[in-house]
Amino acid sequence: MVLLYWRKTVNTTKKAIAFIGLMLVTSVAMAQDSKIGIVNLEQALFNSAAAKGVQEEIRAEFANDEQRAISLQEDLVGLQEKFQQDEAIMSESEVRQLNADAQEKQLQIQLISERLQKALQEKNQQFVEGMRQTLSDAISDVVAEGGYDLVLNAASVAYAAPVLDITPKVTAKINEIGQRAGQ
Repeated sequence: MVLLYWRKTVNTTKKAIAFIGLMLVTSVAMAQDSKIGIVNLEQALFNSAAAKGVQEEIRAEFANDEQRAISLQEDLVGLQEKFQQDEAIMSESEVRQLNADAQEKQLQIQLISERLQKALQEKNQQFVEGMRQTLSDAISDVVAEGGYDLVLNAASVAYAAPVLDITPKVTAKINEIGQRAGQ
């Protein structure tokens, strides 16, 4: 009786293993016939003409702040050079004043830099949110035109052959959609 049960279990196990093997072979065969693409979503968006337009707007909007930061940096370099040249003949109060001026300029540069970083992050986030549908449409168009069965986000792929990268096609499609919308 135990021997009969053991034979049934072995037969069932063999059948299960054969079935799993058949499924693996079938899925590998299907995968070989599939057309796969990889897309870097950020790169596709930020290489588009729309992104370049946004970057130009940001640059124009914050040109004064950027110029102020450059001016402060030049002043700071001048203070450092003055300190190096005149350190031996400066009084303690002059050294303290020079250090205070340098710290003030560094603080102003830091505040401007932080403000610019925050504004840039906000603008980029607004851009991404505003372009979400366009990106989706561009990917759908590239998939339909290219006959892709599977498109993966490059951020979730450990390695892919460069031939699978459809990012430039998606960027071109984003630009095309943008031109159609602008007409």
